[in-house]
Amino acid sequence: MKAAIVNQTNYSLEIKEIPIPTITEGCVLVKLKAASLNHHELWSLQERSLGNQETIILGSDGAGVIHKLGESASQFSVGDEVVINPSINWGPNPRVQGETYEILGHPTSGTFAEYISVPEKYISLKPALLTFEEASALPLAGLTAYRALFTRGEYQQGNKVLITGIGGGAALFALNFALASGAEVFVTSSDDRKIAKAIDLGAKGGVNYKDKNWSQQLRSEAGGFDVIIDSAAGDGFADLTQLANPGGRIVLFGRTAGKITALNPATIFWKQLSIHGTSMGNDEEFARMIRLVSDKKIAPVIDSEFDLTQINDGFSRMAIGNHFGKIIIKFLE
Repeated sequence: MKAAIVNQTNYSLEIKEIPIPTITEGCVLVKLKAASLNHHELWSLQERSLGNQETIILGSDGAGVIHKLGESASQFSVGDEVVINPSINWGPNPRVQGETYEILGHPTSGTFAEYISVPEKYISLKPALLTFEEASALPLAGLTAYRALFTRGEYQQGNKVLITGIGGGAALFALNFALASGAEVFVTSSDDRKIAKAIDLGAKGGVNYKDKNWSQQLRSEAGGFDVIIDSAAGDGFADLTQLANPGGRIVLFGRTAGKITALNPATIFWKQLSIHGTSMGNDEEFARMIRLVSDKKIAPVIDSEFDLTQINDGFSRMAIGNHFGKIIIKFLE
């Protein structure tokens, strides 16, 4: 099979022919139809943080068709169209991942290959309304957004929601999930074009955080927020505590703007704010996320598509930051 292997000298991806994975007990062999890219993999390549391993196949997101069943695998049939849950070995505590937790793609080989062997507990039937390309966009970003909004953000009907940095996969899923749940949603971005696209999707409004008085503009336009979902941190995080309503929840799952500075503790304790970190999610949250997508007929936002041989071009597009939605890798027949 063809696979995108990490060159551990220059940390680019090289297409190579390698053996199809052996199926162990309780696993299924999936012939992948599509995968999608995440900043999780981009950061691993940029920071060269993977360590030594003979063959590293990244990729957390994938959708395809069950090609073969391993011994004792009985929940699915050959030919079933499926999507993969990349949140591996969460552990017994639903509040936090355990010591053996990992995200599919390293050290366990991931989805940037034509076939993958996965324990059947991490397989779900693909929502019927989605193409393989759309389904491949779901797992990591959709799970992250679901946990951020509903579990950590404790979204309740009628809450007003702010999503920062709109345009990335998790932020767009959070937007769609909140809209599907009846929320009034506002967004921020450094790109007015992305704000306009978010409004086309249903956001009430948005501001450009490069503007000097962006938080005052947002306060004037929207008032305060009950749930704020942030993927940046950095200097602007302090403004989020000012924008939060009393009793509000701020959920953080990223660090694109660096370390948080200049927080005023009095704002946090007097407004009784909750600041929650979050990352990925557990098995039950993944199942609920898939049901929400199916029940509410939520279609992921796709930015662009590349074939496997163009995967480095896909990551280059992600690194520039102009994309709006998920970048997809298609596996040609």
